[in-house]
Amino acid sequence: MTNQEIWQITLGEIELSVSRANFITWFKNTNIISNKDGKIIVGVPNGFAKEWLENKYNKLVLKALRNSIGYIKNVNYIISSSPEHQVKTRQKARPKKEKINLDLKEQLDIREFKKDEKTNLNSRYDFGSFVVASFNELAYAASQSVIKDLGKIYNPLFIYGGVGVGKTHLIQAIGNEVIKTYNDKNVIYLPSERFCADLISSISNQTIEKFKDDYRKFDVLIIDDIQFLAGKEKTQEIFFHIFNGLYEKNKQIILSSDRAPKAIPTLEERLRSRFEGGMMADIGRPDFETRLVILKKKAQDLNINISDETLSYIAINIQKNIRELEGALNRVFAFIKLNNIIPNQKQLTKILKTLISNPQKRTNYKKIAEVVASFYDINVSDLINRSRKKEIVKPRQIVMYLMREELKNSYPSIGTRLGDRDHTTVIYACEKIGKELENDETLEQELNLIKERLYNNIV
Repeated sequence: MTNQEIWQITLGEIELSVSRANFITWFKNTNIISNKDGKIIVGVPNGFAKEWLENKYNKLVLKALRNSIGYIKNVNYIISSSPEHQVKTRQKARPKKEKINLDLKEQLDIREFKKDEKTNLNSRYDFGSFVVASFNELAYAASQSVIKDLGKIYNPLFIYGGVGVGKTHLIQAIGNEVIKTYNDKNVIYLPSERFCADLISSISNQTIEKFKDDYRKFDVLIIDDIQFLAGKEKTQEIFFHIFNGLYEKNKQIILSSDRAPKAIPTLEERLRSRFEGGMMADIGRPDFETRLVILKKKAQDLNINISDETLSYIAINIQKNIRELEGALNRVFAFIKLNNIIPNQKQLTKILKTLISNPQKRTNYKKIAEVVASFYDINVSDLINRSRKKEIVKPRQIVMYLMREELKNSYPSIGTRLGDRDHTTVIYACEKIGKELENDETLEQELNLIKERLYNNIV
């Protein structure tokens, strides 16, 4: 395989483990520059991307590369010229016999990267390619209503749901439809981390007032993964003022999150109140029939001739979210293109092995503690100490519950790991969380999100 093909397959792996918004923000215009003796150098477009990949995503990149090609010693990142220029240069130098590899790259291209420079919207995300079913019909209906009456109904529109269920697709589809419907509307789409990065830059350059004024000029502001604003006091303060400025002028605000506002820890009460004052619509998990329809539509888009039996196998075994479905199909597609054969059952099982392996084998106490602490924006040490603060007690009880349910640890061993607590404390915590799950829909959503992070290596 060429470096180009290796990186495309690696990006496919990475996309399964991060939000679409973060994937687009930090992995756009990246490529492998060198691959020698187990040492890989990845080219990135700027210093921001280099810092984020080194500090936050390096382990994920390393793991994905090892899954793609095997043994890798390490990965380094350097700022380089655009991959588009490098690809053109390589294409000129390549012999014609490698045409099949270029076709593969074009078809496996991470199309999220094809975005409008002015709006950041990806034209691929439209309502025509959005599959509507019972799990997302409320969010879809609310989106249609927003387009018909911008800023006056369902403002803000707050769409929430687990990882990879189609939130980014839907909110970008709204933006693209607004542009088609109205000639004079100024639309912007941003992942929340991009908003934060731009804000930090404006503070450094002492242009914060210009930053706020620029955002107040938009008719439609779309922010993805708004939960990442939690815990950032200055950022929340600035966003609050931008939000109010737009809202008072009947400008449409559209937000997405992996959970409902009341379930976002360290979110300022005034922001939570604003978010809940509009329309909140959740997106659940697709059922088998819907997963199969999504796969058929995706296969059609990629022009893949693939059997219903194979699609059904994927739909049965990949149940968590739409992104994993697409990732699984891309793996099968890559196999077909690289080997020029349709995989049999044994090959299909091997191709999808890492996606459908038993999750219980891939987690442990340390991972549970890290994921829960990250989710509730606290330190892992807080779970062990004797604090009785409400914001600490609940996460600690959830860790106990998950250790019992997911790892089948004994009550005494759980207590020992969490600060030498008595086993009766652990029993009480597990029973309490278990009973609350029967009636508390928000808690159930939080547990589902934590499990998704736990088994998809997201912290």
